[in-house]
Amino acid sequence: MTDAVLIETRGRVAVITLNRPEARNAVNRDVAAALESAIDTLENDPDLWVGVLCANSSGQARPVFCAGADLKAIESGQLDTLFTERGGFAGFAFRERVKPVVVAVDGLATAGGLEIVLAADVVVASTRSAFGLAEVTRNLIASSGGLFRLPRAVGQAVAMDAILTGEPIDAQRAFALGLVSRLVEPGASLDEALRVAERIAAAAPLAVRASRRVMRAAATADDEALRAMSDREFDALLGSADTKEGLAAFIEKRPPRWSAQ
Repeated sequence: MTDAVLIETRGRVAVITLNRPEARNAVNRDVAAALESAIDTLENDPDLWVGVLCANSSGQARPVFCAGADLKAIESGQLDTLFTERGGFAGFAFRERVKPVVVAVDGLATAGGLEIVLAADVVVASTRSAFGLAEVTRNLIASSGGLFRLPRAVGQAVAMDAILTGEPIDAQRAFALGLVSRLVEPGASLDEALRVAERIAAAAPLAVRASRRVMRAAATADDEALRAMSDREFDALLGSADTKEGLAAFIEKRPPRWSAQ
């Protein structure tokens, strides 16, 4: 059985790879548990100072960093398996961390995939990347941080458009708006992310961690209240007829027939 998440060390850097390319790296039980375990390794190993999070997109006609939650798991009543107690969605979206994580995106990051990106500290992306929250097309909402982290990253107007339409933001625009910190050619995002991680690892680790704590605290002052509100809205939607229809339409590869119920 192939590991859902891979981890290797390169000096003081832990390289963590989402490894379900056949499922567009969608998050299932195995991914959530393994990603949380990989972050545990990063946090607990005193010789590791920085993480790089990337994805295996081999065999994909259109590269996908992560398509978010495995909707088949939601449809079959296994939603809770996509979350961990400490990390929330994918074992990462709300994980308390000391050490910084650089995410390397080389393809589409949508729904929970974008929420994983938004939970990282530095975003490196290729020009063929795109960033979206497509939950509304399945009668769901981005309840793992997307609804309040995306507006912080790109501004209220752009985020509202992307969230209500489900249409992704292309890499060039994401870079111009500040979601992406470094933009590179296709296939080069991991190499650039490693360069960023190595620069971070060369800096004073205590100063890096202190700087990160202050910046994260400034950005996340209201996250707990917003997370609780997102959870309530998500739970209300989950029991609706339209959510069942949205998930069935996705699995059956047909347009959904909404009833607003």
